[in-house]
Amino acid sequence: MKNTGTDEFPILKRNDFAPDFRWGCSTSSYQIEGAVHQDGRGESIWDRFCATPGHIRDGSSGAVACDHYHRWPEDLDIARSLGTNAYRFSIAWPRIFASGRGRVPNQKGLDFYSRLVDGMLERGLEPWVTLYHWDLPQALQDQGGWANRDTVDAFVEYTDVVSRHLGDRIKNWITHNEPWCTAFNGNFEGAHAPGLKSFKTALQVCHNVLVSHGLAIPVLRRNVPAVRVGAALSLHPLKPASDSAQDVAATVRHDGLRNRWFLDPLHGRGYPADIWAILGDNAPVVQAGDMQTIATPTDFLGVNYYFPEIVADAPGAGVMSTRVVEPGNVERTAFGWEVSPRGMITLLNRVARDYRPTEIYLTENGSTYHDVVTPDGNIEDLERRRYLQRHLLALREIVALGIPIKGYFAWSLLDNFEWAEGYLRRFGLTHVDFATQQRRLKLSGQWYGEFLRGDL
Repeated sequence: MKNTGTDEFPILKRNDFAPDFRWGCSTSSYQIEGAVHQDGRGESIWDRFCATPGHIRDGSSGAVACDHYHRWPEDLDIARSLGTNAYRFSIAWPRIFASGRGRVPNQKGLDFYSRLVDGMLERGLEPWVTLYHWDLPQALQDQGGWANRDTVDAFVEYTDVVSRHLGDRIKNWITHNEPWCTAFNGNFEGAHAPGLKSFKTALQVCHNVLVSHGLAIPVLRRNVPAVRVGAALSLHPLKPASDSAQDVAATVRHDGLRNRWFLDPLHGRGYPADIWAILGDNAPVVQAGDMQTIATPTDFLGVNYYFPEIVADAPGAGVMSTRVVEPGNVERTAFGWEVSPRGMITLLNRVARDYRPTEIYLTENGSTYHDVVTPDGNIEDLERRRYLQRHLLALREIVALGIPIKGYFAWSLLDNFEWAEGYLRRFGLTHVDFATQQRRLKLSGQWYGEFLRGDL
């Protein structure tokens, strides 16, 4: 597709960005690997969660997923063919320690990730590894999960083993993906594993996850030469449902828990005082030195951006007395999420202004639509292609504003197991036929490749 430029979509080229800009795709272990009973892998909280009827919309699981455990060479070939120079993946903790911790790690698990990383390097893909993308060993959950302070120590031990094994080849390390989802989706809303519904537990989980992040950093700095480390946060630009003082105040409260609860402590400010005052007995137990640990300096901030939120005052609606309002006449993905490239600009401008991270990476950005396979086998996902194009145009504006954005990772390389949605939602630039495991590049993936290779 040659791009000569239009009013809606001006000319966009890879050389609009710095030569060392990271361009990649993101994936996660449970969503693509499969092979959940193979080579010594232990049970994860998602294995258990999926086995309970009613948790996953289509009754499926990640037991096979994309069978990436066996098909990773083909998948990395796809990433290379696109012209990407980086690849973000995660490690399944239960593959390294079946029960979460122990004296001897599972060598077959370590060997798999060693082969995977070598495969990236052979293809010119810079590895970006996430240590925790939600698949906690079930044995640790049986002992209280992230709400148990012992899990923090187990994570640090796991980090030590993995970084000693792979640190000679991986420079860029992400400790946690979306601590909000770990804490609140899994322990308050119950929509994700482990399926708990306790606000107090979610807040303790959140705190312990952040502490584990801080404690893992010196381990990584010790084990990995020239390491670069950060965390990936799911953040949202917010606006009030109206100009009323009540909705404006509600938006401040929502921002306090949704965004500032993570950004503030990671940047040395402690938890937001206005939110702490609201929490009362729900506030987490904080040990001496915890806040200094959480604020351990990092090298970059990962931001996962999908959609903005509109907030209204809702007296009596939970501890925060807020509710997220669905916007009216707006463009949406098939997930119902508002499509807002401008929101990405607003969000990153705010993060850069208020927190001044040295580097920012968009570690996830993507969309799900109802893909249709044509009789000739093509997947003409025009909506996803348009979504990608518009967000990369916004990315160019972000660079022009002087915001220190240094990389973009599309979510996702492959259609995969989409958590509570099962296989009903497709985010991939590559279509996966889950019955045959056939991979086919979608129109959006073809365009991303043309953009990255300079073919436009």
